[in-house]
Amino acid sequence: MRHVMKRRAGTMLVALLMALGCASAVAADTPAEYSHLLPLTVSGKDALSQMRLPQAVYLHARSASLDDLRVFDARGVPLPFTLTQPAPQAQTNYRKLPVKIFPVFGDETGREQAGANLDIRTSADGAVLSVTTRSAPGKPASAQLRALVLDLRRADAPPIDALTFTLPPGATNYSARVELEVSDDMKAWETVAYTSLTWLVNADVDTLANNHIEFSARRLRYARLRWHEGNPIQFAAIVADAPDYRQAPPQREQLVLAPAPGKLAGDLVYQSASAIPVQSIGLQFTEPNIVMPAALGQYVELPRRQAGAPTTFDFRANVRATFFSLSQGGRQRASGDVSVSDIHAPQWVLRPLGGAAARPSLRLSWTPATLIFMANSHAPYRLAFGREQAASARQPLSQVAPGFSDAELQALEQASPGELQVQHAAPRPDAVSEAARLSGDTRQRMLMLWGVLLLGLLILGAMSWRLIRQMKAPPS
Repeated sequence: MRHVMKRRAGTMLVALLMALGCASAVAADTPAEYSHLLPLTVSGKDALSQMRLPQAVYLHARSASLDDLRVFDARGVPLPFTLTQPAPQAQTNYRKLPVKIFPVFGDETGREQAGANLDIRTSADGAVLSVTTRSAPGKPASAQLRALVLDLRRADAPPIDALTFTLPPGATNYSARVELEVSDDMKAWETVAYTSLTWLVNADVDTLANNHIEFSARRLRYARLRWHEGNPIQFAAIVADAPDYRQAPPQREQLVLAPAPGKLAGDLVYQSASAIPVQSIGLQFTEPNIVMPAALGQYVELPRRQAGAPTTFDFRANVRATFFSLSQGGRQRASGDVSVSDIHAPQWVLRPLGGAAARPSLRLSWTPATLIFMANSHAPYRLAFGREQAASARQPLSQVAPGFSDAELQALEQASPGELQVQHAAPRPDAVSEAARLSGDTRQRMLMLWGVLLLGLLILGAMSWRLIRQMKAPPS
């Protein structure tokens, strides 16, 4: 009797182990489970690297929210990663503003350059008209250059952070050490910079120049240049550099799609990818001189009124606009893209609202996310994507790059993507739509299967516990 009980217990134990093995096989997450792999190359010096997601990721991912994204090392072990939205980049452009130059002459003592013996005539709006030097008592003024007074006053005067100097015609090698002073009324002067100005010319007439004076950006009304070393000269031109700080939007990705006949007469259909977060949309015409009022959206399947009835679709518009391409006066004028709010759609439908008969291409634009992942010593790394119903593995930024500032994140090493590797073909767009339609039923079936499996495990556990009690009981 005990032998039979032991055999039954062993059989149940084997069945339990097989059930657990099947469950672990279902939960396996290896690179072989994904349709596409993208090798990633990094230097290996830093723990964290980043990469702008390529277009291929959005085209072949099976999840609209990129839940099927993984980063594996050479052993197939998943690595921690996160996805972030790129921040606008700061850009600085410079405007060149010409400066009016007024030479100041004085005697050999150089006392006039202090400003006590200067006669400065200005207009009603404060613009400098002339600068002359008064002679000291009993001594006539000489014609020796001592300083330059600069008039930077403008009605729209922006902040200035540098001055650029140009030598007079015929001058080649030159070197001097100068001081730059600024003033609002040409009475009280403040020193803002000491620097050396240098021009070197070799036998090949190549010039090496340090012709800038840089300082903290500020609004300047008047300035004065004084010499501490070198011979004073009257520069041919002085230009003020006015910085213009702007926030440049992140670089966008574009995809152009070809049209196909739609389900309803007159419609055009464009097969896209649901992972693309479309932010702007436009049309590209091959026909000359065309204006097309149109609506862009998706087909929506309507519920069947009775069993066996044919499937019907309704059109839901996301965008209504007038698109055009016109040639006028020798110039081509075309409609711009229309902004939308991160629309994910595996298919786009164009419905013309006028009589224009054209087959334009569809242009989609979006901002790719930035991948930040944690490297280890087991390179090379691979970015995997393309798996149905995968659970998200991304982690919060605080768990991948804890304590990193925005500036530090932007300075992370850029990973270089390699050649895309296709492991198995992605399903056709109609198969994807069919899978999406049946995803609810599939999910319910999976839940039922897991429920049955758990119930079987409980029953097996109860039977094993009962057999073990019987085996421990004394024989009757």
